[in-house]
Amino acid sequence: MGSMFRGEEVALAQLFLPTAAAYTCVSQLGELGLVEFRDLNASVSTFQRRFVVDVRRCEDLEKTFTFLQEEVRRAGLTLPPPEGRLPAPPPRDLLRIQEETDRLAQELRDVRGNQQALRVQLHQLQLHAAVLGQSHGSPLGAAHTVGPLSERSPLLPPTGGPHQDLRVNFVAGAVEPHKAAALERLLWRACRGFLIASFKETERQLEDPLTGEPVMWMTFLISYWGEQIGQKIRKITDCFHCHVFPFLEQEEARQGALQQLQQQSQELQEVLRETERFLSQVLGRVQRLLPPWQVQVRKMKAVYLALNQCSMSTTHKCLIAEAWCAVRDLPTLQQVLQDSSSEAGVSAVAHRIPCQDMPPTLIRTNCFTASFQGIVDAYGVGRYQEVNPAPYTIVTFPFLFAVMFGDVGHGLLMLLFALAMVLAEDQPAVRAARNEIWQTFFGGRYLLLLMGLFSVYTGFIYNECFSRATTIFPSGWSVAAMANRSGWSDAFLAQHPLLTLDPNVSGVFRGPYPFGIDPVWSLATNHLSFLNSFKMKMSVILGVTHMAFGVVLGVFNHVHFGQRHRLLLETLPELTFLLALFGYLVFLIVYKWLFVSAAGAATAPSILIHFINMFLFSRSPNNQPLYSGQEVVQYALVVLALAAVPVLLLGTPLYLLRQHRSYHPQKRPIGGQDEDKTGLLDSPDASENGLGSDEEKGGCAEDEKEAKKLVPSEVLMHQAIHTIEFCLGCISNTASYLRLWALSLAHAQLSEVLWAMVMRVGLGMGRKVGVPAVVLVPVFAAFAVMTVAILLVMEGLSAFLHALRLHWVEFQNKFYSGSGYKLSPFTFTVEEE
Repeated sequence: MGSMFRGEEVALAQLFLPTAAAYTCVSQLGELGLVEFRDLNASVSTFQRRFVVDVRRCEDLEKTFTFLQEEVRRAGLTLPPPEGRLPAPPPRDLLRIQEETDRLAQELRDVRGNQQALRVQLHQLQLHAAVLGQSHGSPLGAAHTVGPLSERSPLLPPTGGPHQDLRVNFVAGAVEPHKAAALERLLWRACRGFLIASFKETERQLEDPLTGEPVMWMTFLISYWGEQIGQKIRKITDCFHCHVFPFLEQEEARQGALQQLQQQSQELQEVLRETERFLSQVLGRVQRLLPPWQVQVRKMKAVYLALNQCSMSTTHKCLIAEAWCAVRDLPTLQQVLQDSSSEAGVSAVAHRIPCQDMPPTLIRTNCFTASFQGIVDAYGVGRYQEVNPAPYTIVTFPFLFAVMFGDVGHGLLMLLFALAMVLAEDQPAVRAARNEIWQTFFGGRYLLLLMGLFSVYTGFIYNECFSRATTIFPSGWSVAAMANRSGWSDAFLAQHPLLTLDPNVSGVFRGPYPFGIDPVWSLATNHLSFLNSFKMKMSVILGVTHMAFGVVLGVFNHVHFGQRHRLLLETLPELTFLLALFGYLVFLIVYKWLFVSAAGAATAPSILIHFINMFLFSRSPNNQPLYSGQEVVQYALVVLALAAVPVLLLGTPLYLLRQHRSYHPQKRPIGGQDEDKTGLLDSPDASENGLGSDEEKGGCAEDEKEAKKLVPSEVLMHQAIHTIEFCLGCISNTASYLRLWALSLAHAQLSEVLWAMVMRVGLGMGRKVGVPAVVLVPVFAAFAVMTVAILLVMEGLSAFLHALRLHWVEFQNKFYSGSGYKLSPFTFTVEEE
């Protein structure tokens, strides 16, 4: 089978890399993403490995890159994506990158420091100018000015005394507005009122040197007497982190100082502009050099981490690595190693080696199959070369979703949404979107496309478009024929608001509708009863078919892994049990559809009663058989299903016990080790085609391992659990598929309620008001919003989760173990992103 239907064949390759060319070889493998390295130094500490110093240098560079990147973002700039594919640089370039990075970082630190110092100095000059420019007034100074006397001026000159030589001192500065009230209150209490303080806001906002935001400041002027009071004031202002500036008493001196401050501010602003211009040049160089450096250093670090997983040869001339690689990529691997090591003089070598470990699973996907493979891998990664359910999920998952979501209108909206994403998938803006919800929808765009397409298909089958039936073909029922044959009169029609169409009357039922359900059923009062019967039986048929298909897929696993005894001892009893009981139920449903006509519908037997009597080995006199000999067939099928249970329970354990006896320890030395050596040394398939190892071909040689280490109680217990789980699961899983019926009816009824409660009311209001267009605009808007929010998003998510459960629990557990692990190749794709 191909890679999509079954994982590719993977081999364990041993690589011999010359020391001089090891870095180049690994970097080329990282560009191609062919191999997954195994850690051969698992017992060695991370700090004791060969290339730990180089890894640390790369990590130090990444820290410097983080600093540069933050500086670029701080300046409001963005880093452009690197142009083209950048290879991992040679090791000698690491020193050059480190030197240039350190020089750029040091320049940036110096320029940033100078800019910050200049901003602080400019801010101090602006605050000082604002303090000197504020007209606080000086009440004490006014007492000494020469001029006309006021009412408060003393009539007599002050007399001499002990304090006549005291002079008034001033403290001026600025404080943040939210601290001004507390500062003033504390000054008054601490100095006991022996001061005069004046507070005023600055006339304009000043730029904060740290944040760059405009901030208002409060200037203050404090007049006081005495040195002790002055010391208290200075201590308090220091505690409040106030900016204190010298204050000159003479007005002329203050004006001169103010002009000098303004001149210094202009000179400082010019220097600051030159500094910012130089800073922008440095940041421009960082923008140009940093993106390629980041990619290159990340690649270099990845190469050294991969080299740390290699072991050194005894001669210290080459590195030995082990890696998982797809068999079809082995020639490419050998060619890449030869090309990369050609300059070293000694060619690197890769050859396949046997391994007892289960290889990883490799399934190549594209943009279409990736979402479906993701559904399968969410349950569990398949065992090596196990049958992959993803190709079948491409069809069954959207179909089962559509069975629960069937509506032409809703499916068409989902289809158009997915189609828009598919058509715009190559646009960079669409791929670069970082919204998590959008990324989820975009990643599953092809899944949504098929879900919408299948929903349109099942919507045509249900004949529902926003809960309304459409008449694409002429109806198969004729009301005119019924009226003519029954002689309906006007009085009869007035007395009977509900009329019955009898298919037994000639000409009333002219044949089935060409495709889907006849639209006349949307007018019938028993419409829900009819759909209940139809969708319930359809769910059972789909469920049994889906489960039987899962059991059949297990055949391919048994054949591929060489476990042919499981075909007779497991697959055959499972199919017998499933089809003898529930396959027969499907047969009864189809038989009744085909052979019970409308004339015998009143006396048609009940399938449910027949199915119950089948297990009870009884009969109901009021329930007639569907065909002759039905009871004998049903009893035989029940006995056959019960007989398959012991075979399923005991067949495999007894076979393994018999195989265990054939691997008796006394017989192993005769040819066991010789055969193993012959298989490894002489068989060309073991080293070339990979057919000599069961582990590489089929995951692991289960029969041989179980025969060597057979514990009868564990094998019997495991098989008993499997038998009980399968037999009870057939019953519960069949009932679980009835969710298709339940959610389909729920979706149809929600759509009907939304139409009746919104659109129908709006259309009626339009006729009453007389301006239908004005009324229908808000009504249709509400209908559209609720349709998208409730029926598309909520109902769609519900149907998606139920379809997911049907595939994980009811389908995949019939053949899929999901106990493997993915092949994670060493690649630079993630580093570049």
